[in-house]
This record gives sequence, C-alpha cells and structure tokens, in this order.
Amino acid sequence: MEEKRSLLGITEKKEDNFSEWYNQIVLKAELADYAPVRGCMVIRPNGYAIWQNIQNYFNKVLEERGVKNAYFPLLIPESFFKREAQHAAGFAPELAWIERKSEDSEERLAIRPTSETIMYDSYSKWIRSHRDLPLRINQWCNILRWEVSQTKLFLRTREFLWQEGHCAYSTEEECVKEALTFLEEYRKLCEDILAIPVIKGEKTAKERFSGAKQTFTIEAFMPDGKALQMGTSHNLGQNFAKSFGIEFLDDKGNRQFAWQNSWGFSTRLIGALVMTHSDNKGLIMPPKVAYAQIVIVPILFEDSKHKVLKESKKICEKLNKNGLICFVDERENVSVGWKFNEWELKGIPLRIEIGPKDLTSKKVILVRRDTFDKKAVEIRSVVKECKKTLDKIQEELFARAKRFLDSSIVEVRTWVEFKNAIENKKLVFAYFCESKECEEEIKRETTATSRCIPFDQKNKEGVCVKCGSVAKRKVYFAKSY
Repeated sequence: MEEKRSLLGITEKKEDNFSEWYNQIVLKAELADYAPVRGCMVIRPNGYAIWQNIQNYFNKVLEERGVKNAYFPLLIPESFFKREAQHAAGFAPELAWIERKSEDSEERLAIRPTSETIMYDSYSKWIRSHRDLPLRINQWCNILRWEVSQTKLFLRTREFLWQEGHCAYSTEEECVKEALTFLEEYRKLCEDILAIPVIKGEKTAKERFSGAKQTFTIEAFMPDGKALQMGTSHNLGQNFAKSFGIEFLDDKGNRQFAWQNSWGFSTRLIGALVMTHSDNKGLIMPPKVAYAQIVIVPILFEDSKHKVLKESKKICEKLNKNGLICFVDERENVSVGWKFNEWELKGIPLRIEIGPKDLTSKKVILVRRDTFDKKAVEIRSVVKECKKTLDKIQEELFARAKRFLDSSIVEVRTWVEFKNAIENKKLVFAYFCESKECEEEIKRETTATSRCIPFDQKNKEGVCVKCGSVAKRKVYFAKSY
C-alpha cells in the first residue's frame, strides 16, 4: 500500500490547491507521514536525511563560532517556568504536563516547549567568573508545544525537531553582536544551502519572544502568499540571568549579571524547501541539501545488460569519490519510465541515463529535475559536467525564488491599498507606528501579522498605514503560517 501511494503521482496542482499539493508531495516523496498521535508526525528517512544535511552544514558553523553541542533534560519542573514571569505567561497555553510528579517534590513536570529554563539552571552553577564567559552552547533536540489540533507536516506539528543556541556574555554589546551574527548565519543557510531568499529584520514588540528584550528574524515568502519565519535570534538582556541567578565576578571583582541571547531554527525549513521549489511533478531539492544528488538509470536489454550495469556502477563510484552523492537504480521489476517518474517525484536533482547506444558513443544523457533539460556528455567528462550542472541548478533555483520574492513585495501608503495587497496575497511594506493595539487591529481586520522591521532603514518619518499617527520605520506584513 505504501509503494502504491508513493507512485500514484501528484493529483493536485500547485496553482489550484496549494495545501493538498503540498501534503501529497511530503507524503509521496516519502519525507514524512502522519503519526498515530494527533498533531505529531513521523519523519521518514528521505526527510531526515535532509535534516541531517542541514545539521552537518550548521555544525561546522557552530564549531567555527566556538559553540559546543550539549544535551539537557526533556522534563522541566513547573517552578522553573515561574521564575521569569513574561516567559511563563507566553508559554503557559502550550505546555504539556505529565501526570506523575517529581519524585523529589510535589511539583509538576512539563515537557520542554523551549529550553531556556532548564539550561539556565545549569548556567547559574557553571558561571562564576568573567573567565567563564562567553559561554556558548547549542543543543539539537525535540520540542513539544500543545498548540495545534490540525497537523501540517513540517510546518505545524505539536512535536518538532530544532536546534537552540544559548549563550552568556559579560556585556550587552557582545551579546547583541553575536545574536545578529547567528541571524546572518541563518541567512546563509537559507540562501546558500536551501536556495530560499529571506528578509532580515527585527520583530515588533507584539511579536517578540516571551521574555526577550529584542527578537531578530529571517522571513521567507511562500508561493501561496504566506510568510514563513525561518529562524530567530533573541537578545534576552539580563531578564533570565536575574531570574536564575546567573552571576559572575568581573575583572574588578564586582558581581554582575550575565547578558544572554538565544537562537534557533527547526524542521519547518524542510517544509519551506518543499513549498518554494517543488512543482506539479513532485519534489525539487536544491543539490546542496538533497539526500541524493544524482541517480543513474541504466537502460537494460538482455544482451547488453551486464556491460551497461558495469559502466553505470563505474560512473557512480567515480562520482561518489569526487564528493557527489550518487546511486544506481538497478531494479529490473519496473520499467525505465516508472523509474524516471519515481525519481522526479522524489526530487533527485540530476538523472543520468545510459544504454547500449551510449556505451558505443561513449556518452551519457544528463537530465535536470528542475527544468527537464537534457544534455549528452562524454563519459570521460561526466564528473566535471555533473558538478557544473548541479551548481547551475542550485543557482537558478535561488534566482527563481528571489524573483518571486521581489515581485511579491508591494509598498503601500493607505489602508485601502494595504487591505487590497493582503487580499492579493502580497508581502506588504508600509509605515507602521509599532503599537501593540494598532497591530491587533490590523490582524483583526485582515488576519495579517507583522513579519519584521528590516534593518538599516534610511527613510524619514512617515504616517502609520492604519492609525495615521507618526511612524519612524516601515514594516513588512503578510498572512503567515
């Protein structure tokens, strides 16, 4: 039944029924499946391999930035949440409690919705002197937030995977500088690896992370006209340090509270990848993050089968030795056309076709998944040509997504223009007063939310698009996931 479902093809068009089209690609490309527990998902090997590629890339970034990986407990005592009031209030509706209480006390235990509280209890023990700073720790883990009843695979699930970095510093200047540094690393991940263009900026006070002094974000815009938050970093100030007693002696012997930041992205990046690049044939993966980059499909006939398979494996071995991820589809119980359709559905960026005639001419056929362009190349040049083609696919996927983002941005001056642009599924850019009350009104009337206040704005003061009061900056708004 599983094989049957995966090979039926995509029955909904991206432009007609985006939601069902997305669900079918995730299921039929075998990225994920629905779990028996409502609101949860099973990440299948294809999907998890993409996540591992993201992890492998970002672990190198962490190492370069002096961040160490660690792991902290899943269960958090109730009293820990109460130490930082704003944080506790923000996450209260999403907490999942276990029935059995702590063996050491009568207090309840929650499953982590984020790890600030459990990690900062340890930080208060580990940090004593300015010599212990900066402390930079990251963990890759699962998170549970009891907030959704309808599952949207990778985008809206109660349980998901993520990384969360938590750092402590002796000064706010260093804290904010590195919060922005990690935000820039997120931009590089999204644009250079996932081929998804993003906008960097700061969240409004209403959208700020609970307990943070500032929240920074990168925002992408999906083909269905909705924004998607791709990653955030936060200047936590000294709020958590004061609540958890994270203190140090400075170089003059004075006791100070540490300055902290946190930053994270999740498996929703995989959902963004699917929505941004895929088509009505199925999944399209940027080569730099694909679980496999090349599939070799040999054209088999009884009299030449041995020679064709031998050459296919030889080419595959050569490609793998040169740092490319390649495999040979040797199956004889399905047709060549079936194989083509399957690997197009599952998004392998490049296909190599080789048959008896190709052996004679000493050439193979390269077929791009994104454009279906075909090219005959000499076998002796296959490594060079594959690398060049994969680089081109990566570049052109980003360029196409960037053109879409740029064409979706609409700058407006009036409330009528604002509402029309949101109705037309655009990313709206307008002067905004940044008051929580005004933002609530905008959401109530349009269901749109503020996405970010872009950095380095040089424009003069303007008039808020909604209330008409003085506005110092322009803000992006859109409907969102």
